[in-house]
Amino acid sequence: MIVTVTMNPAIDKTLETDSLERGALNRIKSTVIDIGGKGINVSKTIKALGGESIATGFLGGNGGCIIADGLKGLGIESDFVWTEGETRTNTKIVESNGILTELNEKGPFISDDKVEELIKKLEGFAGKDTVFVLSGSVPPGICKDIYARITKMAHGAGAAVLVDADGELLSHAVSQMPDIIKPNRAELEEYAGIRGASVKELVNAAEHIAHMGVKTVGLSMGKDGAIILSQGRKVKCPPLSVNVDSTVGAGDAMAAALAYAYERRLSFEDTVKMSMAASAGAVTTAGTKPPDRELVARLMKQVVITDI
Repeated sequence: MIVTVTMNPAIDKTLETDSLERGALNRIKSTVIDIGGKGINVSKTIKALGGESIATGFLGGNGGCIIADGLKGLGIESDFVWTEGETRTNTKIVESNGILTELNEKGPFISDDKVEELIKKLEGFAGKDTVFVLSGSVPPGICKDIYARITKMAHGAGAAVLVDADGELLSHAVSQMPDIIKPNRAELEEYAGIRGASVKELVNAAEHIAHMGVKTVGLSMGKDGAIILSQGRKVKCPPLSVNVDSTVGAGDAMAAALAYAYERRLSFEDTVKMSMAASAGAVTTAGTKPPDRELVARLMKQVVITDI
């Protein structure tokens, strides 16, 4: 069972324009509205891959109702803690040259009692066949060690954990050795305290985390492909050649593939291929829509794996 935890869900509004001009009138070519938040995006991709998950976290207000109804419409089970605040809306502006500008709201304040309610809910899901996916930011009121706390609880119950986060959320979580982490280049550089890192420096940083006890490190690097460390192997994969619509959600698709592969106990090579294919497939879709299973299957055949 895969359980995705989205502390800070959102209505994702993706706007496409020729170019963004600050301080001027901008004409929007198209608008796509999706239910989102990183964990919810993971659930959508897992569904598209043919898997199942339970989406949980915090929802509130009209935005929360839209997300709950959207998940039901997609056939994705959900079990959220409802709060008094309004679920946020995030705006993403995509220019014709591929530049992405994101305007993300903070999200509603979450009280301590609501946090404890979620923890108890997660304890009920935890077991040796459970994979928790902890993704994205947290709203005001939640401590930055929350992912570390959940990881410790999950491991105590025999469950596995994937963390996709940045800053203090990631550094605290790594201290509890989640089974999988999926940072992007900037997040790993921040964690390691380096800027403009070379591939060798990134590999060294990933190896350091692996030596701490993290079983799999999936480093997404956008146009530079990805580096994946797992099962004693270190590999680099170049990006796949696809028609790019929007890069939004590509990292979430990789996280989804890593969680799906872990639950299904896929081989290392199939895990790498699915992760690369799902991420590449996601950039061909508008907004945060996941790639379909047939596209992922075709793209998996194109993945090149090179040992480092």
